[in-house]
Amino acid sequence: MSAPRVSFVSLGCPKALVDSERIITKLRSEGYEIAPKHDGADLVIVNTCAFIDSARNESLANIGDALNKNGKVIVTGCLGAEPEVVTKTYPNVLAITGPQAYESVMEAVHKVAPPVHDPFVDLVPPQGVRLTPRHYAYLKISEGCSNHCSFCIIPQLRGKLVSRPASNILREAERLVQAGVKELLVISQDTSAYGQDLKYSESVWKDHSVRARFYDLAKELGELGVWIRMHYVYPYPHVDDVIELMAEGKILPYLDIPFQHASPTVLRNMKRPAHLEKINKRIEKWRSICPDIALRSTFIVGFPGETEEDFQLLLDWMSEVKIDRAGCFKYEAVEGAAANDLGLEIIPEEIKESRWKRFMAHQKTISAQLLKKKIGKRLQVLVDESDGHKGIGRTKYDAPEVDGVVHLTSRRPIRTGELVTVKIEQSDDYDLYGMIV
Repeated sequence: MSAPRVSFVSLGCPKALVDSERIITKLRSEGYEIAPKHDGADLVIVNTCAFIDSARNESLANIGDALNKNGKVIVTGCLGAEPEVVTKTYPNVLAITGPQAYESVMEAVHKVAPPVHDPFVDLVPPQGVRLTPRHYAYLKISEGCSNHCSFCIIPQLRGKLVSRPASNILREAERLVQAGVKELLVISQDTSAYGQDLKYSESVWKDHSVRARFYDLAKELGELGVWIRMHYVYPYPHVDDVIELMAEGKILPYLDIPFQHASPTVLRNMKRPAHLEKINKRIEKWRSICPDIALRSTFIVGFPGETEEDFQLLLDWMSEVKIDRAGCFKYEAVEGAAANDLGLEIIPEEIKESRWKRFMAHQKTISAQLLKKKIGKRLQVLVDESDGHKGIGRTKYDAPEVDGVVHLTSRRPIRTGELVTVKIEQSDDYDLYGMIV
């Protein structure tokens, strides 16, 4: 009997991607094959996103596409936490489970297509099945979030913060490094809050104990000899200690911080930290400790009640602090979010669009100025793509998919996944250009 074949759709953020990797690992460990197309597969799993309305619509569209092409569909992920939304449009899906419900997904799969297991044939590598390239991987250190941002429903979808013991994370990280991973991207919903729910309890790693604390975990990861990149870090005071590790070269001098805005009024309405002077002093301190630190952030324009004065304050702040990499989103109302009930003025779509364009143009100028300063420098670059004597890679200041790249040329063939030294010769608004030396 041939092995059942499962087609898989993974939507949403890197945290959801890790969930997909875990489900696929379980499928492969039980002998299932992963089909490249819906047609001909025994069933389809759609791992959904529901953070904003456009993400919900994309999830529903993918469910509909899978039903049209296959007919047997299991829905999981964040939209699965609201099953009535799915069944209202597609009442004939086979099963619906919420995020991180790996066992429930497998139970549903077993009912539709029971496994045909052969322990002599079914092989799963120790690091599990991953959906990223071989040379980098996401390392999820916790689930859920205990913050109460008014625009967000992640706590409703994924629950409160639940941290993994440090030893479990380090064991997974070590397996990934042994499998050839050159860069670990540490992710969670609130990375700097790691361990609070565990009361920073210790767990045994090799010959010593490690506390479930952001600094302690970062220090241990920094001993693995690969790039360690920190994402989704809130600017709590104890983050200062981790900047020391960056200055020492233990982890990458890169911090992804979701500032969201700069206007104290907008930040208070968002239920976010609104002490701009404290944030500015913290950024100044980080740069004094680690002068080459790269800061990445995301911002929201058009939040209810945002005035032109609020928006201009954001642009002025961007000019002052010069965030290296910045993304911007037009605010979308999310069903169930507290922001819907604040009674604030709704910003018209045309104003949102205008502010988004102005923000992106403003940041483009800042980015271009910062990148020009790298011309003539020699930087380490991790190669993501190669084509003979040309390639594309990233410096330690850039994360995959969300930041800029380095366009590479070389006198010798370039290999994907290798670390090379590059002399930067040119720059544009977002990218660098250089020769491998």
